[in-house]
Amino acid sequence: MSSAFELIAPPTLPPLDPGFRPAVLANRNFLNKVEESGQGVDVKIALERGDGSVSVYETRAFAPDSEHAPANLQYAERLVKFLLWSRGGRKVIIGGHDQIAEHIKQVYSPGGARAFDYDFMARVYEKEFEVLGVPLEETPEEQDTTRPLGRHLEGCRVGFDLGASDRKTSAVIDGESQWEEEVPWDPKNESDWHYHYEGIKHSIQRAAEHLPRVDAIGGSSAGVWINSRVLVASLFRSIPEDDFNKYVKDIMLRIGEEMGVPIVVVNDGEVTALAGSMSLEENGVLGVAMGSSEAAGYVTLDGNITGWLNELAFAPVDYQENGPEDEWSGDVGVGALYFSQQAVGRLAPVAGIEFDDDPELPILLERVQEMHMNDDERAHRIFQTMGTYLGYTIAHYADFYDIRNMLILGRCTSGNGGPTMLETAQDILNREFPELAEQVNLMLPNERLRRVGQAIAAASLPELDGEPCES
Repeated sequence: MSSAFELIAPPTLPPLDPGFRPAVLANRNFLNKVEESGQGVDVKIALERGDGSVSVYETRAFAPDSEHAPANLQYAERLVKFLLWSRGGRKVIIGGHDQIAEHIKQVYSPGGARAFDYDFMARVYEKEFEVLGVPLEETPEEQDTTRPLGRHLEGCRVGFDLGASDRKTSAVIDGESQWEEEVPWDPKNESDWHYHYEGIKHSIQRAAEHLPRVDAIGGSSAGVWINSRVLVASLFRSIPEDDFNKYVKDIMLRIGEEMGVPIVVVNDGEVTALAGSMSLEENGVLGVAMGSSEAAGYVTLDGNITGWLNELAFAPVDYQENGPEDEWSGDVGVGALYFSQQAVGRLAPVAGIEFDDDPELPILLERVQEMHMNDDERAHRIFQTMGTYLGYTIAHYADFYDIRNMLILGRCTSGNGGPTMLETAQDILNREFPELAEQVNLMLPNERLRRVGQAIAAASLPELDGEPCES
C-alpha cells in the first residue's frame, strides 16, 4: 500500500479533460484504504462560525505512527477546503489528530498555500481565522441551525439577480412575473462604486415602471451577504477597500431606504435552491447556477436554509495536480472552473474552437451555444465534458449534503447545453452511483426559468406588513 494520497482515474473520462481526477473517487478510495489497513483512527473537524454556530464533520485517517500517515495530509487539506467553503468558519478545530491539525494550521495561514482562504474567512466573519488541534473528546458538539427563507408571493415586488456579466430583473405581482430584463455589465473590473450603485438602482427602477407600486425588493448576488449587507463579493473586487467599507457594504440598504420599501438581499446560491424548492414544491434541494461563476445553495429536508456559506465555486472537485487555476484564489480544481462560463472558455480551444476577435466569456458562450444548436460536435464535447464533471461532482456533493433534488440552471444551461450536461451526468449516476441515482432527482427547469428564475424567486424574499397591491 502506498503512503501517498492516490488519485483515481474515473471509469468515464471527460472527452476534453482526460486528466480529470474526481474528488469523490480519491476520498472514497482513501477511506477504504484506511479501513483495510487496520490502522485507522477517528477524526472530527469542527467549524465554528461568527455567530457561535458549529458544524462537525466526522471522518477517519491513518494513525500518526502508521507508515501510511503521509497520505492523511492531502486528504485532510482538500477536505478542510471543501468544508470551509460549504459550511464556512472563522475557526477550524481538528479533533483527534495533532499531525493533521499542525498541517492544516501551516497551510491555512498568512504565509501558507491557502492564504487566500485564511484572509477571506477573516473578512467574512470579521475575526481572525484560527486552526486548533484538540483531543477527540474535546471537539465541540454540533450546533447548526436553520431558518425559513422567502416564499412570500403577495404584493407588487421587484426581484433581481446580480451576476458578473449581467443584471437580471423581474417585476412580480402575486408571484407571477409581469416583465423581465437582462442587462450586460462588467462589475468586477470597475473600481468606481458609483458604477455598481447606479447600475443596480437603474435595473430596479426599470422593473418598478412595470408595477402599480413597489411593496418590496428582493435580490440575489454572488458573494457573502449577512442581513442584506455584503461582506465579500467578486462583483466588488476592484473597488478600493476604503470605498468598499464606506459605500458598498450597505449599498442595498441605502437603495431600499431611497425607494422607501423593505429590501432583502442574499447569496445567489440560496436563491437558486429556493427557486428550485418553490418550483418543485419539494425540499432537500441543492441548486447550482452555472453562470459567470458557480453559485450554489441548499434547502434542507424541512424546507429551511442553513447558516452555511455554500460558496461551492471555491470548493475543490478535481484533484489532478495540473488542473486549471482559479485567478482569484490561486487554487486549482475548484468548482468555478468546471461549472461556469470559465469552463466553456478553457475547454473551447481544447475542442478546437477559437475566434479571431477573442470575445469576452459571455459572447464566447453564446457562440458555442449557437454552434451546439447547429450540431457542431466540438461544442457538444464541451457540454459532455461539463456533464461528466457534474456526474462525479453530484456524488461528491452528496457526501456533504442530504440531497433529494438537484437543480441546475444559469446561462450555461441555456439551449442544448443544459440537457446535454444533465443527460451525461444522469448516465454516470445510473452506472457508477446507482443508489444515489435512485435518491436524487436531477432536474433542469424550463428555458425561461434557467435564465431569470433566480430574479423571480428573489422577489419573494421580503415579508410584507401591509396589504398587497391589486393586480
